[in-house]
Amino acid sequence: MQYKAISLYSGMAIESHQLDLAFSALGDPTRRAILARLAMGEASVSELMRPFPFTQPTISRHLKVLEQAGLIEGGRDAQRRPRRLKADALKDMSDWIEPFHKIWESRFDNLGRHLHQLNEKEN
Repeated sequence: MQYKAISLYSGMAIESHQLDLAFSALGDPTRRAILARLAMGEASVSELMRPFPFTQPTISRHLKVLEQAGLIEGGRDAQRRPRRLKADALKDMSDWIEPFHKIWESRFDNLGRHLHQLNEKEN
């Protein structure tokens, strides 16, 4: 098992600075909420501000962090400057997480088999 962990780590070791920025950006609940909103479609700063008790400069700072992390992008639509989600950045994060998901899935399967065996022994 230790060899498997070392092999996994060496294959994933420090992917990129952009990935670090993305995970750091997601550490804030406001930014996660903004991403969840943008998953439904593009929105302007004023639209993104509505559910929060924050000022426009505060939301703009959150948006800047998300943009620097490559998670969102800004556009220009006449007077509006809508923001939209960059799905490819989320895919990169998902690809990085996937090997861990597989490890935990395997562990839960093993636990399920073990509990099933214990249950059969009791009956």
